[in-house]
Amino acid sequence: MTTPPSPLQPGAKATVTQAVGEPQLAAAFAVDADETYPRVLATPAMVALLERACARLLAPLLGPDQLSVGAAVDVTHLAPTALHEVVTAEAIFRSQAGPLYWFDVTVRDAAGLVGQGRHARAIVSATMVAVKAEARRHSPATA
Repeated sequence: MTTPPSPLQPGAKATVTQAVGEPQLAAAFAVDADETYPRVLATPAMVALLERACARLLAPLLGPDQLSVGAAVDVTHLAPTALHEVVTAEAIFRSQAGPLYWFDVTVRDAAGLVGQGRHARAIVSATMVAVKAEARRHSPATA
């Protein structure tokens, strides 16, 4: 199957802005009693913001039963952001390589750069994602 060329132009940008709430704090990710994490923006929450910004750029390309999914993440979390501070994730489309759409991503707060890196997403069938996930539920683990 040949992947059609992307109608996205390199340099296209999207942002997502959000105040850091309790659910986005690293401390909220502690599950066991012996886990202690700081009350600052968690790396997984930062990555989720980056993914949302990238997904916004891909949204106009989606057809019926399609969605975009994360395929690769290479980010560095550089600085802590406190509860209630506002962060903005920015995605800049760079290129398409086969089924992957590649983005440069940054997160900033009022003090400056919080994180940066690259992220790749693919456009897939929502139905197929659900079917494959269900099939994995019933298959034995393999190495």
